[in-house]
Amino acid sequence: MLWFVIDDMGYGDFGCYGGGSAIGASTPNADRLAREGLKLTSTYSQPTCTPTRSAILLGRLPCRTGLIRPILAGDKLTKNPWSDELSLAKLLSDVGYKTVLTGKWHIGELEGMRPFDVAFDEYYGYYAAEKEISQSFDKRRYPDLVLDPFKLAAYNKLGASKDLVYGKKGGKEELMKKTTSTDDMAEADQVLKEYTIKKIGEMAKGNQPFFLEHSFMKMHTDVFASKKYEGKSDSKYPYKDGVVEVDAIIGEIVAELEKQGILENTFIFITSDNGPQEDSWPDAGYTPFRGGKASSWEGGVRVPGIAYWKGMISPNRESAELFDLMDMFNTSLAIAGAKDKIPQDRYIDGIDQSSFLLADNGQSKRDRVHIWVEKQFMAIRLYEYKMHFKYTTPEVEMMGIDQSSIHQVGLAPWLFNLYIDPKERRVVGHALNAWTAVISAEAKGHVATFAKYPMKSIGLDQ
Repeated sequence: MLWFVIDDMGYGDFGCYGGGSAIGASTPNADRLAREGLKLTSTYSQPTCTPTRSAILLGRLPCRTGLIRPILAGDKLTKNPWSDELSLAKLLSDVGYKTVLTGKWHIGELEGMRPFDVAFDEYYGYYAAEKEISQSFDKRRYPDLVLDPFKLAAYNKLGASKDLVYGKKGGKEELMKKTTSTDDMAEADQVLKEYTIKKIGEMAKGNQPFFLEHSFMKMHTDVFASKKYEGKSDSKYPYKDGVVEVDAIIGEIVAELEKQGILENTFIFITSDNGPQEDSWPDAGYTPFRGGKASSWEGGVRVPGIAYWKGMISPNRESAELFDLMDMFNTSLAIAGAKDKIPQDRYIDGIDQSSFLLADNGQSKRDRVHIWVEKQFMAIRLYEYKMHFKYTTPEVEMMGIDQSSIHQVGLAPWLFNLYIDPKERRVVGHALNAWTAVISAEAKGHVATFAKYPMKSIGLDQ
């Protein structure tokens, strides 16, 4: 199994989702895999990266695990969120899989929280997001930090990791390469690609099945184009050059699977951890939907989802049925023949979607998606209907993080029909829809699950 998790890529960045060459950055490799596999058009993430990255490895909503927002430098956690959780890497390891994570982690860098502490056999990557690493070297964008010794010393005193590290299960963290400039970040995905290709070559020589999550540093702001790809997009903007690079890397890694003779034995899934970070425009992705990263609007949580498995998933399939990235937890265990390993002592929000992805006439087993922003239940999608109980709004256009606020709706929840209004502009509600009470009841049923399985706090909500 191989997952490609891209950071902050917009729903519309790939050509197969309406972007590509039409918006200045062709993506032939992702587009080909979509044509030769299954393109999902209603795939849902969490609104930000740490919540999504934890949810796909645990099959649980972040409000259940405490991982409700990105863990940032200076955060003081009250407990290790992984101490009482069971990761997909652990469950797959128990049934004989080799487990590897390459690239961005961002789910904790303290001892006990690192990938090789939570059952990945090997980890090679960076703990933090690209901007958290590059900003202390980028004097053009952040001169008040980089050129002020006092501020820079205070920032560095927080102790957040900026460097490329390696770790083995049961072993200690090893420094592989210190980050000393933005050039290091520009080339980070090339370095990570080489490691993944090397590991695929090693694992192909054995007879052990493997789970490899290749987690890109791009497309998180601030994007610095690799020398190999600078100016290679029609747009010439660094973000678009990054899209071209990410697509090329996907092509190279898939080609390595074929070269090693294991492509037909490998389930591949491509996605993004959330919608585009509009605040950093033009260093940001594209979505045709309302809102962006950190919001409960479609633009924040609706992401690309491409499933490919040569000889197993028929080509030219496309589905608008619902798929939540948490479903990757259950689905991966089912594909591994380890469905019985799904924990029964906790609430699992993921669903086994293996039949949906693999069968020619497969249908989604999911009819609803629950959308949370940290510990606030914002919205529910049921079939084509989306009901908002609270909503995120930018106080300044496209400033969905730095100048946004959360509001409560009025007398009635806001109900949209995404088939006729995918941009969520006109409420249908009581005037045009008779399902308002039904959907409200379904939402109450979801909230009721927290009575038996209460939310966990690890200090990120304080």
